[in-house]
Amino acid sequence: MVRAFIMVKTAAGKSADLRDGIAGVEGVREAHVVAGQYDLIVEAEGEEVYDVIHSVATDVRDFDGVADTRTYICLE
Repeated sequence: MVRAFIMVKTAAGKSADLRDGIAGVEGVREAHVVAGQYDLIVEAEGEEVYDVIHSVATDVRDFDGVADTRTYICLE
């Protein structure tokens, strides 16, 4: 199992709605609104690295209001 943390930058006022939508994406374990450089931190899991990357590229980034993402794959 591969785990990753995805930092999401959103359009102003969209964080809570995006959190609710992103939390329903397959492979997403948790999604939290945070303060700082990014607006959401999403924890995702997949069988392979490709599964996690594919979810970010096709599902999370397709949400209206997502401005940018950064994905960090866990090494341990």
